[in-house]
Amino acid sequence: MEDPVYVEPAQLAIGMFVILDLSWLEHPFSFNSFLIQGEDQLATLRGLGLHRVRIDPLRSQLVLPPTPVPTSADPPAPGLPLARDPKPQVILDEKALRSERNRVLRSSIANAEKQAVKAARLVRQTTRQLLVEPAKATARVIELVTGIADSLLGNSQMMVHLLGDKGVGDASYHHSLNVAVLALVLGKAMEVDADTLRAIGVAAIFHDLGMAEVPPGVRLKSGALTQAEEALMREHCEVGARMALRCGLPEAVAAAILQHHERLDGSGYPYHLSGGQIGQIARVVAIVNHYDHLCNPPHAAAVVTPYEALSTMFARNRSWFDTAMLARLVRVLGVYPPGSIVQLSSGATGMVVSVNSTRPLQPMLMVYDARIPKAEALILDLEQTPEISITKALRAGALPPAVHEYLSPRKRVAYYFGEDTRAD
Repeated sequence: MEDPVYVEPAQLAIGMFVILDLSWLEHPFSFNSFLIQGEDQLATLRGLGLHRVRIDPLRSQLVLPPTPVPTSADPPAPGLPLARDPKPQVILDEKALRSERNRVLRSSIANAEKQAVKAARLVRQTTRQLLVEPAKATARVIELVTGIADSLLGNSQMMVHLLGDKGVGDASYHHSLNVAVLALVLGKAMEVDADTLRAIGVAAIFHDLGMAEVPPGVRLKSGALTQAEEALMREHCEVGARMALRCGLPEAVAAAILQHHERLDGSGYPYHLSGGQIGQIARVVAIVNHYDHLCNPPHAAAVVTPYEALSTMFARNRSWFDTAMLARLVRVLGVYPPGSIVQLSSGATGMVVSVNSTRPLQPMLMVYDARIPKAEALILDLEQTPEISITKALRAGALPPAVHEYLSPRKRVAYYFGEDTRAD
């Protein structure tokens, strides 16, 4: 292993890759190692009061032979103190500001989790109530969807949050709520009118209504379905549409329930509809329903990351969906949706936890750092740190055990939304 290379603070230059031998709390940067990209970073580094700074010439983007600096075993040069100067107050202020941003984001996610649990409970209750008291159940769902839709329409800056595993509510109704939230977020991005947005939400919640008539032995089967069992499963679209009409749901909602497994290329079911034969609401529900099934499949072995799910849909299954809607979903959730595990240009590993639908390329991530307790993990805002970017997606199963335990990739990917606290 080569000896470390050090330079004096005055020798630092843009293009050098620095490695700070400090704890996270002793400097205002997001990482301990990074490429110097601007004068502001130079000024902050020189203001840390360090006697010397370690650099990595191999990762630097300039060739500048540094003047050797005495190691700790060498006597200090006359008049050159080894003690650090007091840190400027501005650095402490930056650290406090970052800590406050972390606190506000964690609070926003915690609030989203509470709202999601409450909504999942209502979805469970109304689904059970629908056949007994259809008018009351329908009214409660419309009230829930209207509240969510109004919140989305009322917030120009909105964050889609990844929920903790405890925030998904009853797993039996997790899928319906997740599809409803994503469908409403996508509907808002498409700028549909308020009535259509509400219809999208109601259809999404009840899209699997017909599953109640599928025998549990088929619906919950862990292995591959037989041809006869697959035919039974496919009947849930028609059964659900009939149930919706009997319960007084709007015809547009019933039509979407009927068509949510149709594909634009005609390869779907139950009627192999294609193109314009498939309604707008059904197209929205179909996209987010398929996405959620990829992220949360019935068999754990088939699970893919949110990044892989969107990539698969866009690269391999584009003919199944409305291309404009699919592109809009990518813009809403970002190329790396919440729940994606990524590697950063700094070399660190993180998990995307929140995305602003208007700035999807600048998400917020939880970053692995063994020196920081998991409960206090750094939340990195890429909007505030333009010098850092995502370089590639990673598979959760490929993570080292310590990183996997720290980031805790979700067994079930669930989303809810909240107001973007960064918005002006």
